Amino acid sequence: MLSLTPQNSIIALIDWQERLAAAMPPQVHARNLERTAVLLRAARLLEIPVLVTEQYPKGLGPTVPELREHLPPEVEPVAKLQFSAARVPDFAGALTTSGRSHVVVVGMEAHVCVYQTARSLAEDEYAVHVPLNAVVSRHREDYMAAVGLYRQLGAVTTSVETVVFDWLRRAGTESFKTISGYLR
Repeated sequence: MLSLTPQNSIIALIDWQERLAAAMPPQVHARNLERTAVLLRAARLLEIPVLVTEQYPKGLGPTVPELREHLPPEVEPVAKLQFSAARVPDFAGALTTSGRSHVVVVGMEAHVCVYQTARSLAEDEYAVHVPLNAVVSRHREDYMAAVGLYRQLGAVTTSVETVVFDWLRRAGTESFKTISGYLR
């Protein structure tokens, strides 16, 4: 089943780090950052857990403050050197412990760490959802290659708004009213 609910979902925020983000095309970076923030704000309101990774944080820096501010205070980034977060024991253990079966994978770069994480998750039989407006690469051709690779894996290629409205299911709730404000 490909349907997302707050109860079956978890977000994997992959390597949204200061020095890596600075290398992204400015317009793409700005839009991606804004969409990712919307996703994290909705997840926090709906109590959907978030796993955060940082690739070689000593060199690439911490998670950008514009996203850290939307994370629950107890969220600790998992430092890694592997490209696939799903092959890092701390990440894999936290994911297993969560009991969630649907992983919404966002971050950078789309064709390296996001892709390899999505591939590993698919191999491990998780339902993988990739909002295409919440993943980014420095070069458009790498981003486009990643999109094709996600689809070959059987991942659901989607958008942040689609994910959020899938979680909400209906209008008229307090959650809908609050989250609708994020989307304006």
